[in-house]
Amino acid sequence: MPTEEALTPDVQALLERLNPPQQEAVTHGEGPLLIFAGAGSGKTRVLTARIAYLIATHRVWPDRLLAVTFTNKAAKEMRSRVGALVGEGADKMWVGTFHSTAVKVLRREAARIGIVPSFVIFDEDDTRAALKRVLDDLKLDPKRYPIPGLSNAISQAKNELKRPEDYPNRSYHDEIVRRVYESYQDVLRRSGGLDFDDLIMKLVELFNSDEEALAKWRDRFRHVLVDEYQDTNRAQYVLVNLLAQEHRNVVVVGDDDQSIYRFRGADVRNILDFRKDYPDAHVVRLEQNYRSSQAILDAAYQVIRTNPERAEKRLWTSRAGGEKVMAMQAYNEIEEAEFVADEITRLRKTEERGYSDFAILYRTNAQSRSFEDVLARRRIPYRLVGGVRFWERREVKDVVAYLRFCFNPKDSISFGRIVSVPSRKIGSVTVDALSAHSRESDADLLTLLADPARVPGLPRPAIEPLKKFRIQLESLRSVMGVLRPSELLDHVVEVMGLRQHYLDGTPQGEARIENINELRGLAESFDDREPAQGLEDFLAEVALVSDVDAYDENGEGVTLITLHMVKGLEFPVVFMVGMEE
Repeated sequence: MPTEEALTPDVQALLERLNPPQQEAVTHGEGPLLIFAGAGSGKTRVLTARIAYLIATHRVWPDRLLAVTFTNKAAKEMRSRVGALVGEGADKMWVGTFHSTAVKVLRREAARIGIVPSFVIFDEDDTRAALKRVLDDLKLDPKRYPIPGLSNAISQAKNELKRPEDYPNRSYHDEIVRRVYESYQDVLRRSGGLDFDDLIMKLVELFNSDEEALAKWRDRFRHVLVDEYQDTNRAQYVLVNLLAQEHRNVVVVGDDDQSIYRFRGADVRNILDFRKDYPDAHVVRLEQNYRSSQAILDAAYQVIRTNPERAEKRLWTSRAGGEKVMAMQAYNEIEEAEFVADEITRLRKTEERGYSDFAILYRTNAQSRSFEDVLARRRIPYRLVGGVRFWERREVKDVVAYLRFCFNPKDSISFGRIVSVPSRKIGSVTVDALSAHSRESDADLLTLLADPARVPGLPRPAIEPLKKFRIQLESLRSVMGVLRPSELLDHVVEVMGLRQHYLDGTPQGEARIENINELRGLAESFDDREPAQGLEDFLAEVALVSDVDAYDENGEGVTLITLHMVKGLEFPVVFMVGMEE
């Protein structure tokens, strides 16, 4: 057991600022630890202090520790805080989301599981495009089998670790989903791609099928810490246990009362049954709240206490006073929005608050419309989180697709996007013929472009434009290993004439160029932050970014955001709307 003298002054000072349950969690010895961390109970501080304590007392080297968070933003914050406490070595820690961790391991172990190390990560848009191709190939009507429903069914299957051959066959519809799932996986394989759910599933498959790989990574991660454990799904749960079962140095932090991701496959039983998996687990409850008034905590408890399947805990605070929760019943959504706008205006005057002090929370994005209309009419500035995301804008996806195809010439989804940006008089018949021949011959698309005349069914007028396109693509690939991501992005925009393509004399064209400039700025920030990393790491970061990661807490304006996205953020004044649903 390390002595107090082993601690750095910064870590010692941090320990002294913690309350007794927090100290108990931070200084826990070997073995499994379950931390029930209520809302606003200093969970991030405890996790950070726990990691710093383990490193400072030489229980673990930084590169032998894995900490899993649920957002990239939380991972960066944790790495920064630990670095400030322990100094050198913090940059060697494995801190990231489940998905970013899986990407790093799979790139290193790709050969063991039969995937290419240069795999690209399919986002929702790519998945929709791939499923559209699958429905065309299988001659299925997208009106009868809508793509969103198929995508959700496949995602749920992967989160439950079910491969196409494991998919239940209880009805004709199930059989259709199984066939679509199987064909979709084939498109992914031929494109050298994995979707979000594949990342975890493939890693679990690797560890279940390769004892040497499992032993290697178990030995690598001597301590495993998982945040927001109540939001883990079946695949993530299995992955954590595979890594932790042998050394059993696993810390999970969460709160079953905050489990709100069941619709995405999260299973609250993972945290409630932790002691069944680890009977010797030590349990710590963090119940002192540092965020809210007692009136708010009492109101929340009266709601949640009626849940029969929960671990008992009751939050309290040493902060005196605080206003009672105000309830207002409106006639319709317009009256509700007008009331919220009136309150914002009133509190701005009486309490001298800025617009960024206010947040409006709702269940689904569709509920934001009436609030947007009223706030705009009142000239109240607002920020809509989770609307059209920056990364989903046409011009941003075009540039990223060029980078992806340079990195992986088998990526037929990206090829289908860039081949007509700008227009080259190459139509869908040509793209379909190239994609079909690529599938049949297992050749990448860039190789086929060397002699497009040999591709069956290719229209002759497309041959010369395709040859010219290949020369442009080869010029990009020739500098791919030399230029930093921001420089390569500049090269793409210049060689492909994208600036001229988007500048069409309209305000929308100007906005598109601004978005490309912003993308360039993000790439430059990545270059400065990660000087040793290249294009594949930048593309992984782009693919895994979330709305909350991109949220700027210093921005001005009332925040409009869903309850699911707001986790981890704080606001002085909160309106919860649409509560009748």
